[in-house]
Amino acid sequence: MFPVIGLVVLFGAVFGVFAMTGGALGPVFEAIPHEMATIGGAGIAALIIGNDMHGLKALGAGFGKVFKGPRHNKQDHIDVIALTTKLMKLLRTEGPVAMESHVQDPKSSAIFAEYPRLLANHELTALICDTLTLIVVSSGTLEVHAVEDVMDNAIKTHMTGLEHPQHAIQGLGDALPALGIVAAVLGVVKTMGSIDKPPTVLGAMIGSALVGTFMGVMMAYGIVGPMAGRLQQVNEADAQIFHCVKQVIIASLHGWPQPLVVESARSGLSHDYRPGLSELLDALRGR
Repeated sequence: MFPVIGLVVLFGAVFGVFAMTGGALGPVFEAIPHEMATIGGAGIAALIIGNDMHGLKALGAGFGKVFKGPRHNKQDHIDVIALTTKLMKLLRTEGPVAMESHVQDPKSSAIFAEYPRLLANHELTALICDTLTLIVVSSGTLEVHAVEDVMDNAIKTHMTGLEHPQHAIQGLGDALPALGIVAAVLGVVKTMGSIDKPPTVLGAMIGSALVGTFMGVMMAYGIVGPMAGRLQQVNEADAQIFHCVKQVIIASLHGWPQPLVVESARSGLSHDYRPGLSELLDALRGR
């Protein structure tokens, strides 16, 4: 929603003020299609050169995230703490055998079935199930810091994958001013080939060439660069739910009492997603 509002404000401010101060929008709009064909085509080519098919698909998903926002809401963070706490309680009270069926086939698990939105996040489900499977098969012989290191590595690998589209978008934003200059230079070359034309014609051709520079700079700093920044914010927000899982598992393995386990996970959340402690404890009691 906010990216759309931002785009409307951007175009309104740039073109609206230009028109209000006496600028003629006609020549600008006439030049934009062929200037954008050059800049946009070169930008797309750069992305194709710099990415494989998987990277291009991730890039498309990254642009989608800019407009959709973070994947999980506050309730999802409450649910993931509750889910992981229930699983760790089951492990503690009934042992690895009772836990095994839930982590081997989470889609058939009655516990996971209570949280369908979390189950739909395959990376999150994999982090929970893989970690608990490791604990189950080790029969409790793993050191807590070793489990924490494994989880840290898994989260880091996942987040590194999410960062690739953001870096690609930022790289595109950094390149757009130069690509705008390329389009402008080509326009100047075209103008020089028509140097014998009247001043009014030459003026229009030079103005059209300058639109290339204008579009490259505006897209870089007004659209693509901010999109890269927004995608970074979304990725950081999406990472919090993974750290919730890690905190519950590690604190439980340390043998901390449940309220302290819950608080250790809750306190690591940003204010946008952090529930009250009483609210979280009520969710664990099924209220």
